[in-house]
Amino acid sequence: MTALIERLQEIVGSGGWTSDPQDLKPHLTEWRGVYEGRTPIMLKPRSTDEVVAIVDACAENNTPIVPQGGNTGMCGGAIPDESGKQVILNLSNLNRIRDVDAENFSMTVEAGCILAAAQEAATAAGRYLPLSLGAEGSCQIGGNIATNAGGINVGRYGTARSLVLGLEVVLADGTVMNSLRSLRKDTAGYDLKQLFIGSEGTLGIITAASLRLFPDPGEMATALVGIESAGAAVKLLGGLKTKLDDRIESFELVSRRVFNLVEKHIPNATIPFAEEYPWYVLIETATGGDPQILENALLQEAEHGRLLDALIAKNSTEAANLWRLRHSIAEAERQEGKALKHDISVPLSRMQEFLLKGDELLERLRPDARLIAFGHVGDGNLHYNVVLPRELAVEEWVAEGERITRALYDLVDSFNGSFSAEHGVGQSKRAYLASYRAGPELNLMRSLKNLLDPANILNPGKVI
Repeated sequence: MTALIERLQEIVGSGGWTSDPQDLKPHLTEWRGVYEGRTPIMLKPRSTDEVVAIVDACAENNTPIVPQGGNTGMCGGAIPDESGKQVILNLSNLNRIRDVDAENFSMTVEAGCILAAAQEAATAAGRYLPLSLGAEGSCQIGGNIATNAGGINVGRYGTARSLVLGLEVVLADGTVMNSLRSLRKDTAGYDLKQLFIGSEGTLGIITAASLRLFPDPGEMATALVGIESAGAAVKLLGGLKTKLDDRIESFELVSRRVFNLVEKHIPNATIPFAEEYPWYVLIETATGGDPQILENALLQEAEHGRLLDALIAKNSTEAANLWRLRHSIAEAERQEGKALKHDISVPLSRMQEFLLKGDELLERLRPDARLIAFGHVGDGNLHYNVVLPRELAVEEWVAEGERITRALYDLVDSFNGSFSAEHGVGQSKRAYLASYRAGPELNLMRSLKNLLDPANILNPGKVI
């Protein structure tokens, strides 16, 4: 392998690679610390041509490649295995914003571009990139697309898939598929870019993307609402949609227990109500020039008994503080301890029914488990996380985790839902994909993998 390493070093040049253990350390484990791997080298190419040369060299030597963006994933999808034979291809140096076409409402960015930087470039051009995640200050566009990221604005704008107009992808044989056409309508054959969105780097390495932009939504109104149940959130969303239509940018559901964790672990984080409520909804709407539009809509919903209390941010600072509560959930969870992470989706109309059956399931399986639930009501996505007692031995924790997760996913499947709504499959959910997508779906996925990557050098051990 020495000759290959020397060749790879020559391709990326000085400053484009590292084998230093300290430099590699943060790239060998996911941020939750669940998965850890080894690698002989991490490469940081500066151009698509360098990516092509790396893929060619690794293909000739049958050496696996693990594409990596900001490494903010939840399923171990960007972490090499423990063999020490997989090369990390880190795309952070491939980070240019190639073009912002304000009149076409589009932009073309490279895969390593930080999401927040892309958002800022769109804003500077008077446009809006609606993809928004808690990790937007460190996650990268390539990773967002490779996992089909969701976030807080999916209800109105859709997932990353809905925002991609075209892709530049390096295939396993070193071929570059360039479909960076910023078109809304194009029926010239198969829509090949869709193969790579959500494929987690197993079919090709995304190096650039053309993205759909939107008009700047202008002034926003933000409110935190206390409600009785998840079912009440669904009814509230229905009522507000009737009044506000597509002005609803975000509609986030959070349980009381989750916000209590945020108050416990995040400095200066406080729920701004004198009384606690079972559930909360964080709402953001475009005002359309009417600063009272959200307040008036909530007053009407209160008359129908669809909410218990509401607080509307008076300025941008108060709005930022409300969103800080929501964006701090992942960090608060991490500090609380290891939890079973379930990123699921069910039909919106059945969310309350699912939560009730989920409560019954957890009570039956493990009465001392604690549920931490929050999600994106507008798209039916729930982060249904279960905390087991701290005193459990590692072996028992793993066994109980598998038992509870399998039973929960069976429940999700009975609702015709999905065990993976927005975090992807990665390493952690491969077995579940084999169970819940078995048959023609999985067979076709495997056929595509074998066709595009017959030697299995692109992110092996992930997804399928």
